[in-house]
Amino acid sequence: MTMAVAGNPVAKTKQFFAEHWERGAPGRPTPQWVLRFAYGMWLVAFAFKLLGSSWDVSWHFKFIRDDLAPPHLINTVGTGIVIVLVAIHSYTGLGCDRRSLRLMQSGLGLFLLAAPLDVINHRINGLDLTAWSPTHLLLYLGTGVMLAGVITGWLKLAEPGRFRTLVLTGLWVFFLENTFFPNGQQEYGIIGLRAWERGAPEAEPSLLNFAAAQIGHPVDRTAVLHFTMPIADWVYPLWGIGVSALVLTLARHTLKHRWAATSVAAAYVAYRMVIWPLLVAGTFPASTIPFYLVFVGLAVDLGHRRGLLTGVLVAVFGYGVLWLQSLSDIAPPFAWWTAPIVLAAVALVYRATTASLNARASSRPT
Repeated sequence: MTMAVAGNPVAKTKQFFAEHWERGAPGRPTPQWVLRFAYGMWLVAFAFKLLGSSWDVSWHFKFIRDDLAPPHLINTVGTGIVIVLVAIHSYTGLGCDRRSLRLMQSGLGLFLLAAPLDVINHRINGLDLTAWSPTHLLLYLGTGVMLAGVITGWLKLAEPGRFRTLVLTGLWVFFLENTFFPNGQQEYGIIGLRAWERGAPEAEPSLLNFAAAQIGHPVDRTAVLHFTMPIADWVYPLWGIGVSALVLTLARHTLKHRWAATSVAAAYVAYRMVIWPLLVAGTFPASTIPFYLVFVGLAVDLGHRRGLLTGVLVAVFGYGVLWLQSLSDIAPPFAWWTAPIVLAAVALVYRATTASLNARASSRPT
């Protein structure tokens, strides 16, 4: 059994192709150094996609769309790494089983289908907003399916230990970010609207004029509101609190440590706190920061294994902290009437999901 070249990605890549580049079926035994190297590159790929997407939504609240905008290029670097990784997994069968490979391939296929459709959509419509457009949702879906494949493969193949937990935590942070991302429309939008109301719009005049012309309106508050905040108020909490709670529940189940959901949510919010001043320093629009997500994670951890309690805590903590944020005008508008829906949905889905996962775990041979 050969050992990997330490600390040199280029040398490791050369060693991998020299020793392991041969066709094989998914599930082939994979040396641990190859597994760690491959999944380390997955983290790098998703880091590029995270940086690109973070800058991208801010970019499009300032400028009219440009296919070759720098955020798109950064995102493309991550996509390129993903394509190479999926090709290597598919050809060698290393670092994956059949299920995880199919998820990786399907997710990449969805993403590559969505990308040209998104370009066509914006050739027709011009603007790169909203974040909730069908082609954007297809991009998020493709990325989410890819991440599900990577998480599945790492869970199945990585040796237990701290490194396994750290990588898995990082993958769940990326999964949460990808799921939560559409809510950026409202988080950037409310800041953009307030800036226009103060007489200091963040968007370039050309963008404001274009957005107003699309609805046949002068550049006034109605046009700016249509551009910045076109999403109904009930969407933000249902997605940001309800769906995020379900993602954090899955993270808690797979990570299996007491504060797993809180850790994943806190890591994501910490990233948002770091990227915020960088965007501001670069004269790009900033967003509100979803601090309430940390408390949603805390609710999931405190209510672990108790579906109704989890639903109650998620609703109380999530909506309570979101309300506190709104008092300081650092939260998008949201509809209170969604709280009982989130409570019931989280409780029911939590119980069904954990029962299914526990049954699957108990059926595996020990």
